[in-house]
Amino acid sequence: MNTPAADGFRMPAEWAPHERTWMAWPGPNPTFDDPDDLAASRAAWASVARAVRRFEPVTVVCGPGQSAEARTLLGDGIETVERDLDDAWMRDIGPTFLTDGRELAAVDWTFNGWGAQHWARWEHDAKIASYVSDLAGARTYASKLVNEGGAIHVDGEGTVLLTETVQLGPERNPHWTREQVEAEIHAHLGTRKAIWLPRGLTGDYPPHGYGTLGHVDIVAAFARPGVVVAHQQPDPAHPDHEVTKEVIGILRSATDARGRRLEVVEVPAPTVLEADGRWADYSYINHYLCNDGVVLCGFDDPRDETATGIFRRLFPERTVTLVDARTIFAGGGGIHCITQQQPKI
Repeated sequence: MNTPAADGFRMPAEWAPHERTWMAWPGPNPTFDDPDDLAASRAAWASVARAVRRFEPVTVVCGPGQSAEARTLLGDGIETVERDLDDAWMRDIGPTFLTDGRELAAVDWTFNGWGAQHWARWEHDAKIASYVSDLAGARTYASKLVNEGGAIHVDGEGTVLLTETVQLGPERNPHWTREQVEAEIHAHLGTRKAIWLPRGLTGDYPPHGYGTLGHVDIVAAFARPGVVVAHQQPDPAHPDHEVTKEVIGILRSATDARGRRLEVVEVPAPTVLEADGRWADYSYINHYLCNDGVVLCGFDDPRDETATGIFRRLFPERTVTLVDARTIFAGGGGIHCITQQQPKI
């Protein structure tokens, strides 16, 4: 079977036009381990869905028998479908959509619960990418690489951001070399240059709760070709002060697939250093670009305004909407982690 790249497919940048956004509905599981947590999470997911729906269609995958309750919170105009789920992070369990300009395709990465973490369940989630791809009418390409959508970020012109502790970590791909990972990524995304970051934020690793072991989409993201937004922790008391200093240095010295030196826009972290007794990984980088909009993580923090201003300058043609993401982060991710774009053909 040919690879997507060989067949002319590639992953468009997130700012390219979307057909719709896919999400998954929180259900009872170890992530939402009591009724109050589950109710708060559903309200938070619904707030994001409604914010995105202002700009484009949204489809939410719900567990069996959960659609009616979901629609009550989601409101009018948001489609629901039912399928067995383990968790609710569509960025990671859903397909990575591709296009050749005429047809839709998708990558079904191998999913193993973010490195087979002790709290994770993935019997059903490992099948969601194929299910969503079929609903979208996409040609599906399966990859043996253990990977998630939050672990990659592309510029649409051949460059992809990766982190060593994810694709090269022993929890996911213990027998893969860097060269093998890059070859598989490029063959499935249509990219040709990988920029490797050494790790993610401190709160994304044990014993700091539900983490991904270093997803890139909380640390750095392309804003347009040649321009990257990067998380910057100004407070030396937080371990991410040194982490983000190293990451920003790597990005500033990197060139993309077209040979451009990257312009790095630093986005200061919220002032909160700890949340729920652990180092906070609150980050504005985990935003979502939808048609004519930016849905930005909010934290009821003085730096919310600073981040909003930065994103308004980066995307002057888009409406920036701030949505409280603290409940989502308590579950291990942010707004980007619960959304997945389907590009318009």
